[in-house]
Amino acid sequence: MWKKFLKKSGWTDIVLSLIFILFGAMLIAKPETIMSAISLILGAIFVLIGVFKLLEYLSSNKEDKYLLAVSIIAIIVGIVIMFCADIILSIFRILIGIWIIYSGLMNLQTSMVWKDYQSKLWLSTLILAILMILAGIYILINTGAILQTVGIVIVCYGIVDIIEDIIFMQKIDDYME
Repeated sequence: MWKKFLKKSGWTDIVLSLIFILFGAMLIAKPETIMSAISLILGAIFVLIGVFKLLEYLSSNKEDKYLLAVSIIAIIVGIVIMFCADIILSIFRILIGIWIIYSGLMNLQTSMVWKDYQSKLWLSTLILAILMILAGIYILINTGAILQTVGIVIVCYGIVDIIEDIIFMQKIDDYME
């Protein structure tokens, strides 16, 4: 009985991992479209929660001002998420890009100090610093770079999870004995 349950659970995990891989691939291919859809859905959820809390407040004795505050905040947050997601994501992307460039410049400076001390690591540090600076510039220029990176991580996670599930399902007989 447990063996059958575990195998069924393994197949369910594989299907979920395939969904993760599909979602990650969509983030890589069309990051702005996916982010817009997620923002609309998430914003609508917040607005609905706010409306339900407002209805709950109006149907009560209006003594609970907390419900009114929560409903108004939820509606405002939902609207901001729905209509300003691109601005929020752009600001986040710019800050990350600037931080990566700054870190690369600091590493570039460190590599020059190591060169003065005739360290063998100065060249590898120089190359990594230049790559970091280029990565920061890429993130600043490419609007979907952050989401594409998240998509790549999600796809990798899905693939690793599928491999683990397949190995587990093949070894169930060994585990059950």
